[in-house]
Amino acid sequence: MKKSILLLLFVASFANAQTSEKEKVSQTIDAWHKAAADVKFDDYFNLMADDAIFIGTDATENWVKKDFKIWAKPFFDKGTTWNFTALERHIFFDKTGEIAWFDELLNTQMKICRGSGVLIKVGKEWKIQHYVLSMTIPNDDVNAVIKVKTPIEDVLIEKLKKK
Repeated sequence: MKKSILLLLFVASFANAQTSEKEKVSQTIDAWHKAAADVKFDDYFNLMADDAIFIGTDATENWVKKDFKIWAKPFFDKGTTWNFTALERHIFFDKTGEIAWFDELLNTQMKICRGSGVLIKVGKEWKIQHYVLSMTIPNDDVNAVIKVKTPIEDVLIEKLKKK
């Protein structure tokens, strides 16, 4: 009986720790999105790891943090940033508890988008290591979107094939 109670306490303690870390990860992602919406350049980029990667909705948007900062700076300077609010989020951890990955549905100016990414624990803080932003397309409308994308992306496909 005592072993069962100890085991139950251990499991409950682990579950509470995991919940707490999930909350911290979620708070980090929310703060990151809010920093963009509030046009806070330093706050936004300080929540990313030094060697972070950001992959945007355009096929050409695959940035290391330094290049993403250069691209984003004019938007922050003009106050024309983006505003993403999580509608749904799922967070997972590796066995060490030092790496988290997530997926989220976002309410954005582009309507619903999907974000996914990886966070790493740096000291006691969570930092965004890798983020991918994707626009969602209703399945019934995929063919219409392909028609729009084809002339632009056929050129890009040929260019990428030659690399």
